[in-house]
Amino acid sequence: MTILSLMVLTVACAQRNPSGSSAAAASETVLRTGAERMEQYIPQLAGKRVALCGNQTSVVGKTHLVDTLLSRKVNLVKLFCPEHGFRGQAEAGATVASGKDPLTGLPVVSLYGKNKKPTTEQLAGVEVILFDLQDVGCRFYTYISTLHYVMEAAAENGVKVIVLDRPNPNGFYVDGPVLEPQYKSFVGMHPVPVVYGMTIGEYARMINGEKWLANGAQCDLEVVTLEGYTHETRYELPVAPSPNLQNKKAILFYPSLCFFEGTNVSVGRGTDHPFEMYGAPGLLDGDYTFTPHAIPGVSENPPFKDQECRGELLSSVCIDWNAPGRLDLFFLLNAYHNYPDKANFFLKNNFFDKLAGTAVLRQKIVAGATEEEIRASWQPALDEFKSLRAKYLLYE
Repeated sequence: MTILSLMVLTVACAQRNPSGSSAAAASETVLRTGAERMEQYIPQLAGKRVALCGNQTSVVGKTHLVDTLLSRKVNLVKLFCPEHGFRGQAEAGATVASGKDPLTGLPVVSLYGKNKKPTTEQLAGVEVILFDLQDVGCRFYTYISTLHYVMEAAAENGVKVIVLDRPNPNGFYVDGPVLEPQYKSFVGMHPVPVVYGMTIGEYARMINGEKWLANGAQCDLEVVTLEGYTHETRYELPVAPSPNLQNKKAILFYPSLCFFEGTNVSVGRGTDHPFEMYGAPGLLDGDYTFTPHAIPGVSENPPFKDQECRGELLSSVCIDWNAPGRLDLFFLLNAYHNYPDKANFFLKNNFFDKLAGTAVLRQKIVAGATEEEIRASWQPALDEFKSLRAKYLLYE
């Protein structure tokens, strides 16, 4: 990394969070998750046949929600799981097979791969679905897509959905391009920005209220709210939400770095610090090198496997970077500027546009637009979304 680049990056990090004190104080707030507020939902489950859509983040304290429900004599008949599997051991994009949970013997139905939406047969006899997944507040994180399909199937089959709300670790800001309809996919199903600043319970209310389910359907929805939470709460997740988001820093960098998944630049999959770095073989600038390797259960075949990459370890430069306060394009623009073969910077499968939800971001990067010029291009739609979002907020 050149001295100028280091200065710019350090200043960018400092501007996002000039003092870590307020964030640290907010993170100490004691709160109760929806799953912990059992008095709000356990009585409703008496005599009902219940399914749980969850994964390794579905905990009450340090106990998995499955064990909690069974200990409370809830008639739990089926488990549904999202990307990464019920125990969270599958890497991103890996096929997740249905089967049985080895710890409880309950049948597990995968909602990732070809079967993204529960079928009528899979919901046969189910009266209530508990939905308890830890989101990270980014449109391309697929748990909200799973939420959509669970709600849609529930609406079509007369099943109630109870969302057990959890804090959004990126819930303190709203930013990024709003998805355009032609770019709808499993990594972006709704006309929302990259960072939408809502808990998963608030998001469920928006899906229902805006009639985004097929044929404008609405499901019988209840949200068990959080206690002690506001959108300024800085929340460090007690359980990693997926194999490559292993800590607070990675989760905070994720909204800004995930764009690289649509390029020929690595975000450190196959290292000990995924989503805390970026780099590629032959990158013209950067003072950090790393070599991705296969890591069983985390990243079996990472980009640039066994090849040395040059780039930046952001978690070492941004030591006090607790939270950005906005989606940061500096890393993406810097990598493009220093990429030797710009014609092949973006993947040819247009995955970058799916992640962005628009072709405009890529086009402006290629045209040499500044970060502020790019941000101005998405501001009108972002302002409109903020007005929509306000209708569904449950917390200050």
